[in-house]
Amino acid sequence: MGARLRVFLTREQDKTLRNLRTEDVPQKVKDRAEVIRLSANGWYVEKIAVHLNWTPQTVREILHKWKRLGMEGLWELPGRGGKARWKEEDIVFLEECLKKEPRTYNSPQLAKKLYCDRLIKLSPDRLRRVLKKRGSIGSGQEKVIKENKTP
Repeated sequence: MGARLRVFLTREQDKTLRNLRTEDVPQKVKDRAEVIRLSANGWYVEKIAVHLNWTPQTVREILHKWKRLGMEGLWELPGRGGKARWKEEDIVFLEECLKKEPRTYNSPQLAKKLYCDRLIKLSPDRLRRVLKKRGSIGSGQEKVIKENKTP
């Protein structure tokens, strides 16, 4: 049987973790801070897991991460997967072209225009989805709702 997994906190660390409950941070960060504080108060991994309705392995991972990284271990790392190849300025450029030019474009033509003018390679399907998600022509991203869909 291995040694008991427990963390020890200074007063400043405990105060910082306690203050995270009232800060505007994601709920996961608040839960992780609570796990660390409970461990520092003498709770066993299994008891913390039952209290939060988590698996003991999840609690252990959080405690190990705290020992390795400290406060940085509370927050999520950037997500996996492909990052966006386009920037907001690229979509604004296309919207300006749609407003100013008298002709109409379909999505393959827009994708070709984006590649020729900006060297951004985006599939017509993806481009259509990005424009649809924006909902209306404007500078900010908006959710598509019935009122701002184009007829």
